[in-house]
Amino acid sequence: MDMLTSKIFLRKTKRGKVLKVVREHYLRDDLWCGSDLCKKCNQENSEVLDDAPISSSTLCACPHYVVVDTNVVLHQIDVLESPAWKNVIVLQTVLEETRKRSTNNFKKLKEIMATRKDSFYVFVNEHHKDTYVERKPGESANDRNDRAIRKACSWYQTHLEESQQGREKKKKVQIILLTQDFKNREQALKEGIPAYRVDEYVKSLKDFPDLQEKLAASHSDDNAENREPLFPEHWAPTRIMTGIKSGKLLQGIFHCSRENFLEGSVSVEGQDKSILLQGHASLNRAVDGDIVAVELLPEDKWTSPSGIVLEDQEDQDPGDQIEKEEALLTNSTKGKDLQPTGKIVGIIRRKWRQYCGILLPSVLAEGTRHLFVPAERKIPKIRIETRQAATLSSQKIIVAIDSWPRTSRYPLGHFVRALGNIGDKDTENEVKLTVLLLEHDVPHHSFPETVLACLPSMPWMISQEEVNCREDLRNLDICSVDPPGCTDIDDALHFRELSPNLYEIGVHIADVSHFVRPDTALDKEAANRGTTVYLVDRRIDMVPELLSSNLCSLRPDQERLAFSVIWEVTPNAEIKKTRFTKSVIRSRRAYTYAEAQCSIDDPLQQNELAKSLRGLNKLAKIMKKNRMEKGALQLSSPEIRFEVSTETNDPIDVISKPMLDTNSMVEEFMLLANISVAEHIFKHFPECAVLRRHPVPPESNFEPFLKAGKTQGFTLDVSSNKSLAASLDAAVKPDNVYMNTMLRILATRCMMQAVYFSSGTVAQVDFYHYGLAAPIYTHFTSPIRRYADLLVHRLLAVAISADVTYAELLDRKCVQQLCNNLNYRHKMSQYAQRSSVALHTHLFFRHRVQDEDAYVLSVRQNALQVLIPKYGLEGSIYLKEKDEDSKSAFIYNPDEPSQTCDNITIRTFDRIVVQVSLDSKYVQHQKIAVHLVQPQIAGLSVEPIKTVNVSEPTPKKLKSGN
Repeated sequence: MDMLTSKIFLRKTKRGKVLKVVREHYLRDDLWCGSDLCKKCNQENSEVLDDAPISSSTLCACPHYVVVDTNVVLHQIDVLESPAWKNVIVLQTVLEETRKRSTNNFKKLKEIMATRKDSFYVFVNEHHKDTYVERKPGESANDRNDRAIRKACSWYQTHLEESQQGREKKKKVQIILLTQDFKNREQALKEGIPAYRVDEYVKSLKDFPDLQEKLAASHSDDNAENREPLFPEHWAPTRIMTGIKSGKLLQGIFHCSRENFLEGSVSVEGQDKSILLQGHASLNRAVDGDIVAVELLPEDKWTSPSGIVLEDQEDQDPGDQIEKEEALLTNSTKGKDLQPTGKIVGIIRRKWRQYCGILLPSVLAEGTRHLFVPAERKIPKIRIETRQAATLSSQKIIVAIDSWPRTSRYPLGHFVRALGNIGDKDTENEVKLTVLLLEHDVPHHSFPETVLACLPSMPWMISQEEVNCREDLRNLDICSVDPPGCTDIDDALHFRELSPNLYEIGVHIADVSHFVRPDTALDKEAANRGTTVYLVDRRIDMVPELLSSNLCSLRPDQERLAFSVIWEVTPNAEIKKTRFTKSVIRSRRAYTYAEAQCSIDDPLQQNELAKSLRGLNKLAKIMKKNRMEKGALQLSSPEIRFEVSTETNDPIDVISKPMLDTNSMVEEFMLLANISVAEHIFKHFPECAVLRRHPVPPESNFEPFLKAGKTQGFTLDVSSNKSLAASLDAAVKPDNVYMNTMLRILATRCMMQAVYFSSGTVAQVDFYHYGLAAPIYTHFTSPIRRYADLLVHRLLAVAISADVTYAELLDRKCVQQLCNNLNYRHKMSQYAQRSSVALHTHLFFRHRVQDEDAYVLSVRQNALQVLIPKYGLEGSIYLKEKDEDSKSAFIYNPDEPSQTCDNITIRTFDRIVVQVSLDSKYVQHQKIAVHLVQPQIAGLSVEPIKTVNVSEPTPKKLKSGN
């Protein structure tokens, strides 16, 4: 039976009109309780709660069901993942409040409930007539929700009482409430509801003694009052908001320095220069990514980065004391290249997450306090308590931060779970891969059944009805050009001559939107993943493999659905006509870049595909020249490829990725398609088009780049992208052919991050893509691996009347929220790819010591930072260790910058020879070690050695013959 309750509100509009708003709330009396012992509910296969629940709790010996309140889910979510939990009732009130207060915890709770359906039961108490409660006048939302939770507990106890008549009292099932809220617990006890703190209940589970280690550390510290504070107190939220409103404080994102753990910066929207922070007190317990409130220091106290490469190298817990910082930061430049400098006075929003890493051994054999070292060096060490240190010391583990008191040098956290042993040859690589994916927040779980249920049944073929709705292009000589081994083929091309002075060019993109429909489980999963992540030896797909490598992939000699952009162009690459169409294609061949290049270069090949490739390549060169003349940048970053053993999966060789004309050819037509589509969707959807912009970098970003150019005698112009491109082209030295590449690498690091955005949220003047010199741009050409492209396909389909729209696609706020996630996923994907290369570099050098050519990227006060092009690897050669005298008598000149020892001077871009090896001092925390070989400097350089294989077990013979 349904009941209706309603509330009436009067709301005044901006124009002064008064509107009556009626909110209706339906209540029912037939919602199931989920208990197997219940005789009142007519439940059908929904009994999750046992008839006679068994628990190992010594605190509550009687059979019982557990109700958790919201603060347990918010603060102890890691504890709930344990199999110790059975017969748990999750109330709708708790679900809704968690969803509003923590999206991450809400997702985790949903995942726990999905995988433990036999242990967690959701009771819809907000729609049951006997458990719904109205909010009282003057009552806070939190107090109302606590009352609703207690009401549901009381109802369960009464509801199940009738079904337990005749049972002994000690065998009757009770309802117990777990809460960390003192007021809620006290009120529950007054109302006759058994209530406990979650920590005391967890500690009472005698069959799960290790579970208490997953309890979040308490925010209170009994000994804090007896200890001297190490950090300034954070301002209260109201004081922070007042300070921001008045302009006294600035709000921004905190970025910890990778090079010096005592330095960081805060990027403030609308300000060209980041705010520099130096020292523990100024960093004031901020963790990388936190949104912070920062107070600017007076200009006479502004400084510049110290020029020191510094790691927190404590091998053991130093306790709650901070080393003297003056000696570490004394060389900050005063009076030159000054940066706005400030101090953090409060945290607006924490961006804490779970972190992967290792435990450092404790000084005390029986000690329970340990330091956890995160894999990401921008994250501080975390202090945890565990009795499993002997077991965990050889494993990669996950830890979460709980708090960071003023009296603690490091944040406090708790152990979440172990990932696996390090040093076990059979599992080590998989453990490291899992760490890599978790550390960069890459969704890598198997696709759930709800997602797989959205896939078409096999065998699949294109229906005649679908063909009739599309343009049939199966007669065209279409081909794809991709890297070797590519199976997710997004794009294909065609070229044909319409007349002596007119060509037809086609870019054909996999029509993923045909299979991934809006608001399905498959669509939501793809939106969350955001992008396919390409690692050295595998990829983490955005959509299931059936789509990515089969039905959507534009395989040769198979009919596929596509979205095509077709132009008519002149021999001078002038576009005369552009059209967009949904199509059916049949690719003739899947080329690799090298194969396509051979077809172009070999005059004996005169087939239609070879002629098409030559036509495309000729036009692409003209198009690229036109782009460069407009100011498009040709930057650089070292790219390498590993040859991996087919038997051991270990890297056996490193190869630089060659750049051929065909790479550039494909790129030019993809850029053209993206720009053409961007113009079209913006024309039709000016408020909600998904576009991509690359902001103009502030001039301050170029300071290291300009200084590096000056040391080589070049005056570089960064006033515009066109002048920067011209300066880079002119900066050439015949005696140092790699110098120009190094300059382009440095220029790349001065750039801002390109981002997706909803067109209605940004002024049109800011649409500009700086790197491509394009007034408007988007991503259309890779929908198999990028969700942004899928959104663009949907917009374009609506624009050409090939599909229908839906509300979220036209809502600029919804689109911007999607873009925010895509930007985050894209950034983390890039980090994961770099880490994958680093991981395989470690594996490659596991049993090697090699001398290699290197170039000095930057000269610091105590180190040379070098790039080893062969491996795309960067490393530091330390000239002075912390708290030690210099290895040799080096003189640092910050103006050049340079380091001089005796008659040898080392400057930026100098070529040197280094020795590369793997430092395995700590098995679970290995790192690449770089030592100077040439020039020879007494006390610093090591003896040259060409190639050494470190002693290792006899390897299996490799099929490759290496």
